[in-house]
Amino acid sequence: MNEAYAVTAVAFVVLATVLIGGFGLRISRTTSDFYVASRTVGPALNAAAISGEYLSAASFLGVAGLLLVHGPDMLWYPVGYTAGYLVLLVLVAAPLRRSGAYTLPDFAEGRLESVAVRRLVSVFVVGAGWLYLVPQLQGAGLTLTIVSGAPRWLGSVLVAAVVVLAVAAGGMRSITFVQAFQYWLKLTALLVPAFFLLLVWYRDGGSAPPSFGDWTSGGTGTAQPLAASRAEHPLYATYGLIAATLLGTMGLPHVVVRFYTSPNGRAARRTTVVVLALIGLFYLLPPLYGWLGRVYAPDLTGDSLADADAVVLLLPGRALGGLGGELLGALVAGGAFAAFLSTASGLTVAVAGVLGQDVLPARGIRHFRLAAPLAILVPLGGALLVSGVPVADAVGMAFAVSASSFCPLLVLGIWWRRLTPPGVVAGLLLGGGSALVAVTVTVAGLVSGGWLHSLLAWPAVWSVPVGFLAMVLGSLATPGSVPRHTSATMTRLHLPEALGVRQTATASRRQQRRRTAPGGEGTR
Repeated sequence: MNEAYAVTAVAFVVLATVLIGGFGLRISRTTSDFYVASRTVGPALNAAAISGEYLSAASFLGVAGLLLVHGPDMLWYPVGYTAGYLVLLVLVAAPLRRSGAYTLPDFAEGRLESVAVRRLVSVFVVGAGWLYLVPQLQGAGLTLTIVSGAPRWLGSVLVAAVVVLAVAAGGMRSITFVQAFQYWLKLTALLVPAFFLLLVWYRDGGSAPPSFGDWTSGGTGTAQPLAASRAEHPLYATYGLIAATLLGTMGLPHVVVRFYTSPNGRAARRTTVVVLALIGLFYLLPPLYGWLGRVYAPDLTGDSLADADAVVLLLPGRALGGLGGELLGALVAGGAFAAFLSTASGLTVAVAGVLGQDVLPARGIRHFRLAAPLAILVPLGGALLVSGVPVADAVGMAFAVSASSFCPLLVLGIWWRRLTPPGVVAGLLLGGGSALVAVTVTVAGLVSGGWLHSLLAWPAVWSVPVGFLAMVLGSLATPGSVPRHTSATMTRLHLPEALGVRQTATASRRQQRRRTAPGGEGTR
């Protein structure tokens, strides 16, 4: 890969991000602008922004790398990532917007009327956000190393610095434009090279990669915590992956906060439908790179699965060569950096919003800007210390924690009237807490081999039911703790905004008539 072309492409993405973020500074004035873009983002723009922040390093690099090494079974990753939005559309999108909350802790406090629940949810939001940020920064380090030979830490630090500048400049308002731009850049960065790669493959005789039975499981050492369990218990690992990706999407903090930016519940549902189309289109491409990588880059299927993540970056140069391969490789490198920046930006906004409201001593724009660097410093340290875990697997762990904690909270909080604060606390601690412990033990390599390792590596199969069961049983055991205003809150979540406005207006007119009628309050 030509370093000059690749570095120029990365520099263009970074500069565009900073400039668009600076534009957001001109139009971001209120606290609502910084947290939820004043709830004025239309479905088309919001869908592009959601897709931009959702298609992370795991989508751009990791899916192709896992498919390259493990074969077509890894197609469950893009299927689960996409289908998760279908679950979100059916169960969560519109009621979540009608809640009127700014963040997930706001929703929890409004629904459960408990400050203690809010604080606990804040801890889990920050933890899940940090866990998801680590692979984004690791992917940035890998990309910059490949395109320029720079040390891996430099890419992580560069992305962290650019994200802090963009987020602090204009908050959610500016990040919306940044992420929408970056979605189309990422799609172009994979679509254009894929067209030429298929032409070259056809010119070379259309040779097929090794048959499915010949795909290796490579990289099953201690540095690859999920590969061993995937080889030992493939069916359980597949169920764990499906459960995590299908149910974890709705609880991702940077995804949830996006629906608060929609004008109303109907717009939130329309946004989700468009998101399904956009990410479905994108996910047609990474598996293609993994498949062609078996033909043109089979050496990347060795013991280091982290190196397999580089197949998307190296494939244009391997297959085409010459100036064309260098230019297409630079385009892919720019798209990869856009993936890291967009997802890291969304996560930083979500985490900074929680830190600014629940950790720092006062709220407002100034404290949001102070929270932005705090939101990314901890995952930056994690990215510099932890290595060797493929980015898609690392993101899958974050999905498992999200599915085990926020999925039960959102589903039961929106659809079950008898949910109580003690039940929520029990569910979060037992479901989300157990998943977090399992992920930590897996990454630390404290357990190797056997069923115990597989259970800890793919916890969503058991931790999600534990979360739901604990919330239900805890709530049934404390019927006196049902919030006083549950009926009013549930009505607001499920009543369409237009109908709610009409009913409110009708009630006001009836009250006015009673007051002005003979013998009414207005005549006394």
